[in-house]
Amino acid sequence: MLEAVQGKIMDSEGLSRRRAGWSLLSQSVVFTNGVFDLLHRGHLTYLWEARALGQQLIVGLNSDASVRRLGKGADRPILPEADRAFQLAALACVDAIVIFEEDTPRRLIESLLPDVLVKGGDYTIDQIVGAQEVMANGGEVKVIPFLDGYSSTKLIERIRG
Repeated sequence: MLEAVQGKIMDSEGLSRRRAGWSLLSQSVVFTNGVFDLLHRGHLTYLWEARALGQQLIVGLNSDASVRRLGKGADRPILPEADRAFQLAALACVDAIVIFEEDTPRRLIESLLPDVLVKGGDYTIDQIVGAQEVMANGGEVKVIPFLDGYSSTKLIERIRG
């Protein structure tokens, strides 16, 4: 069972091969990305809603270095990328995880060209990295609203408070 969880965590080359296999099987692929530091109900709701938009869900996970560059705070992420990836891989709704080092997942999205690109929160489609590439390839871009009252930042503040 543990091998199955760890087998969901892959590099971009392995993920490209898996994506090609899913395409051969005519399975629709959904892609989302984020930090996913301290998983909470908002994350889980979002991931299950994203998964419902297709047959396979890929999560692009910000590396520790990219999280620090996002400006979330000097002490973020709380959990290292290996732990965050393992937690996501343990979820039944997630089919693959890839850690990316860049500030955005643009290169990853361009190589995978998912059928559906999903972001959460108050984004508009023109603000979503990779949206133009996905739509130009015939894919869709969706925004899933955040679940009110849930955020890693607020959870961390509450723990420290």
